[in-house]
Amino acid sequence: MQLALGPVPYFWPKQHLISFYEAMVDQPLDRIYLGETVCSKRREMRWQDWLDLARFIESKGIQVVLSSLTLIEAESELKQLKRLCKQDEFLVEANDMGAINQLSEMDKNFVTGPAINIYNARSLRLLQKRGLKRWTMPVELSKTSLSDTLAQAQVLSSAALPETEVFAFGQLPLAYSARCFTARQRNLAKDNCGFCCIETPQGVNVSSQDGEPLFTLNGIQTLSAKTYDLSTEVDSLIDLNVQSLRISPMVSGTAEAIAKFRHCIDGEQADAVAPTIPLMDVSDTNLVCNGYWYGEPGMNLNSQSSLR
Repeated sequence: MQLALGPVPYFWPKQHLISFYEAMVDQPLDRIYLGETVCSKRREMRWQDWLDLARFIESKGIQVVLSSLTLIEAESELKQLKRLCKQDEFLVEANDMGAINQLSEMDKNFVTGPAINIYNARSLRLLQKRGLKRWTMPVELSKTSLSDTLAQAQVLSSAALPETEVFAFGQLPLAYSARCFTARQRNLAKDNCGFCCIETPQGVNVSSQDGEPLFTLNGIQTLSAKTYDLSTEVDSLIDLNVQSLRISPMVSGTAEAIAKFRHCIDGEQADAVAPTIPLMDVSDTNLVCNGYWYGEPGMNLNSQSSLR
């Protein structure tokens, strides 16, 4: 099973981002996704910067995939998308149907991120005919949904299935909106936001009226407040023939999460790597969740385990 590092969802300064990836190339990763997926106004990294970074990572023996924006709202964003899709150096992760249409028309293979709503076998096989080589299951789906989809897809066609990747660790990407919630929280207009999300490198926490962690505001994106952690589910993921697990970058603890999952994949206990930050403490129900995997509310922490 492979380990993949998803695109950074937050707005980090350019040098911070480059330093982060310089550290990540020393981790036991098979694939790294690069690119701005949330807001096109985040321009610390230019197109050439992303390409230079991608070439550096690839030189270290790690596959690079360039990720597209999730919500296309302007002509300028469409032009950026076309440029991304036209390049032939790196595989593209399509995060909206516009990207899929572009790549399909160019007769190019592509992969999809968790924002693409592949909820059933027919959708999976249809996109496969258009060039889909690997899909990331939408985060709100369960183990049962995944199992049923893969089984039904095999009934629909005898062709080999696209590779399956599952979001296994990080703050869950829940929703996207035309409105920027980080700017609104500061009483700023979206068009005059002052790029304020760069001041909150892991988003703005939102709690319920009872004080329970609920969401994290990240510009136009809403993330979970809790950290999704499927490290206790590696066995069941292997049994389902999932080929890749995705770890979403965080301000701290990303390297520890990678080590934790690598140990699980290699057959060791999830707690064989001592947690070094609170986000890694699966005993704290205020910080960790895995409910979606069990068909429960996403913020739940189910204590079931399928560890070897």
